[in-house]
Amino acid sequence: MKTKLLIPLFLMALSPAFAQASCESVIEDIKQKIINNGVPEDSFSLVAVPNDEVDPSKGQVVGHCQNDAYKIIYSRH
Repeated sequence: MKTKLLIPLFLMALSPAFAQASCESVIEDIKQKIINNGVPEDSFSLVAVPNDEVDPSKGQVVGHCQNDAYKIIYSRH
């Protein structure tokens, strides 16, 4: 009986880790597409930023993750 109660609690505790991993996987997918278009890996950066902290002058929004709670910002060096 106790294990039936503990399993959902354990899964709920892990959900933030899965959500963060999803942002990382989206960033990796976008990064690979940019590299495949001939842009050198060291000439740009991608970063996930909370929606309320997005500053258009810092770069271009190229994606979103975590149920649209974060935007992925592309900037060239």
